[in-house]
Amino acid sequence: MKEAPVTLNPKSILIIKPSSLGDIVHTIPAVALVRDAYPNAEITWVINSEFVSLLRGNSDVNHVYIFPRGEFRGLGATKSLMPWLKQTLTLRPDLALDFQGLLRSALIAKISRAAQFYGMSDAREGSRWLYDRVAKVDRRAHAVERYIKLAELAGAAVGESLRCPIPTGDPLPRFDPYPPFILLHPFARGAGKSLSTAVIEEFCHAFAPTRVVVVGQSRRGIDGAPENCIDLTNQTSLLQLIWLIRAAHFIVSVDSGPMHIAAALTDRLLSIHTWTDPRRVGPYNPNAWVWKNGQLCRVNKLATTKIRARGRRFRCKDVPALAEMIRPLVPLDSMFA
Repeated sequence: MKEAPVTLNPKSILIIKPSSLGDIVHTIPAVALVRDAYPNAEITWVINSEFVSLLRGNSDVNHVYIFPRGEFRGLGATKSLMPWLKQTLTLRPDLALDFQGLLRSALIAKISRAAQFYGMSDAREGSRWLYDRVAKVDRRAHAVERYIKLAELAGAAVGESLRCPIPTGDPLPRFDPYPPFILLHPFARGAGKSLSTAVIEEFCHAFAPTRVVVVGQSRRGIDGAPENCIDLTNQTSLLQLIWLIRAAHFIVSVDSGPMHIAAALTDRLLSIHTWTDPRRVGPYNPNAWVWKNGQLCRVNKLATTKIRARGRRFRCKDVPALAEMIRPLVPLDSMFA
């Protein structure tokens, strides 16, 4: 790792954060700080195609540069890879910032021929040895705070508040936000994170007759759901999901990308954590709620609350405590009472 002089006024900046959804949300405030530091710079974000819509309307980003990861697999990988590499060689940014911290993201910066290349001290796969300068971060800190350290290394200054511009979203055809509804996002990729079908049904029963809108991507359906359940599983785009988050009176979500979008938009959120640590990967919103190992806690109380690290899965018996907390926050329409 070589030490390089600091570029005080880069004219072009490459942001490298292709995925995942939640991590991209966490990076948006850091990029906003970089924009504030360099209002005239051309900022390009390297991002996976499925997440591009999350940057729609973001004035902090001038260009998106697609990283077509899915095309770099299988027999046709070489045919897809070579044109992309050739185009990447022409980027030549004054400064590249690696928010991903993996070998492939470091190689993207090197291929782009960045004049200077910064990354974080918790980078993996040997990527940090390719950086010109390294931001020292606490690997136990929240992702938002770690990414801000990289922005500061690049010359950004942190003020009293952070900006996290999220698109307004796209309304769903034939869906009326009235009467008030609760949004439930019960699915996640990590093992043991998703809620069981029985818990989903129990959740809907607990809030009847208030509508419970279930969203997310899942291979399993919701059989036997009560009448107040609106099953939109596998039926919304990312921008439609954002619109639903904005329209909902309360959001309950497992630890996932959509949960982090909700945390950026509202404090009427409860995040359910099984084996993950809400201090590191929970909602970055001090007034949001978290559930962990049978305990309900505000995010701003996590530092002083004793919660078992390992935890357990969310069960049907945990639903009543959630309903007691959420019910006063969701108006019950008299027509459906």
